[in-house]
Amino acid sequence: MSTSKARITALITPVDQHAQDEAGALAQEGRTSKAVARLRKGSGLGLHPASAALELLGEGRPLPTSYEQALAALQDECPDLVGEMTVLLHSGDRNGAIKLLRERTDMDLAGGYHLVEALTARSGSA
Repeated sequence: MSTSKARITALITPVDQHAQDEAGALAQEGRTSKAVARLRKGSGLGLHPASAALELLGEGRPLPTSYEQALAALQDECPDLVGEMTVLLHSGDRNGAIKLLRERTDMDLAGGYHLVEALTARSGSA
């Protein structure tokens, strides 16, 4: 089983639906390494989060395909984190919100930025 940090990252990192479908097919053929590589390609997922993402797909749980879906998943999984990030955004500390997200997950910088932008748009923060 994957670590919770890697699992959360897998749940909040958008992965193209085509990549999810290809990875699922590869996993069914027993080509797990290729499936993980396919999930990593173009998604920003690191090795451990990509492995966790493959586990989630194997459980029948789809991954987000957009940052709006990723934000909804983050709200479901870590509402306290979203609350802390919202407070930072309301105080004008966008970089602090990105930093907090990255400290609590394995999300890359670009993904953290885009997720915080989605939260900013949703909450109407500056």
